[in-house]
Amino acid sequence: MRAAQFHRNTGKIQVNEVPIPEPEGTDILVKIKSASLCHSDIMAIEGWTPTPSSVKPITLGHEGAGIVEKLGSKVTGFRPGDRVGFLYITGCCFECEACKVYNLYCTKGAPRIQGMTEGSDGFFAEYAVVDYRNAIVLPEAIKIETASPLFCGGIAGNSLTLVAFHTVESCGLNPGEWLVVVGCGGLGQAAVQYAKAMGIKVIGLDINDETLAESKRVGADLTFNSATNSNYLDEIRKATGGGAHAAAVYSASIAAYENAKIALRIGGLLMAVGLPAKTFQVNLTEIITGLYRLKGDCTGIPQRMSRAIEFTAQHNIQPNVVSFHKLEDVPDMITKMRAQKSTGRMAVLF
Repeated sequence: MRAAQFHRNTGKIQVNEVPIPEPEGTDILVKIKSASLCHSDIMAIEGWTPTPSSVKPITLGHEGAGIVEKLGSKVTGFRPGDRVGFLYITGCCFECEACKVYNLYCTKGAPRIQGMTEGSDGFFAEYAVVDYRNAIVLPEAIKIETASPLFCGGIAGNSLTLVAFHTVESCGLNPGEWLVVVGCGGLGQAAVQYAKAMGIKVIGLDINDETLAESKRVGADLTFNSATNSNYLDEIRKATGGGAHAAAVYSASIAAYENAKIALRIGGLLMAVGLPAKTFQVNLTEIITGLYRLKGDCTGIPQRMSRAIEFTAQHNIQPNVVSFHKLEDVPDMITKMRAQKSTGRMAVLF
């Protein structure tokens, strides 16, 4: 089969011919139908995340969806031909107390991130093996061509729909209250859709007019460009009656977090999602005195998938995949994402 692999020794990505993996035990062999690019993939290449330490190439990608081809001996609840999506942390037990919080914290196994950790290939390939405990059968309402971004949201938090659903829901807002979505790329646009489906009023905040236009198209009530509108904070306070009830930061920028804080009303919630390369400083006095509340969420564990996927299908929320590509295009996709020239998710179709 063909796979887009990162070569640590040269720093280059190339499509290689590699063996089709054989499913063992709890593995499912999946014929990949779509795989999309996430900012976390770039972080892996640049060494911010647990990348391979050897010069052995690793297949990139941790957002995938496809068709079940073959089952390992211990797999239950799936059959060949099932349309599936899946998460990407493998090697964990999925059962210990730590796994109930986040699978990378597993105390009984050796967790690995597919597409990032040495010896654990990802989904920019024609076939991949995934643990069946990480997988879910897709409802018919979810298109497999655009399903791959639904299952991202790992190290960087800059991913698409599971994390968007969980972070919006975790804000605990009532219908009619205001949420500021800070960073209106693919993940932010998904958050806009979920928030509107929950009856929440949404403000999109970004520095890219095209991205803001996409956010408006998918349902944002108001949008502001924080780089070109010097009065955006006053306008947010006026529109919301004193500030937003919550602000969810889907950007990896420190400035985005600072802007989100001051867009809140007193006692508002700052939802941390995007992971900056540098440390975001928290003033504990502000937390202790209740100036604002701080919380974080992510893709979560497999046990949380079903509610998010059911809500997605029920409200016909589709990831905003703006362009489809061939496997050979992965290097160009990465270049475009680095340059912030994409207004939504880019995906490889097989």
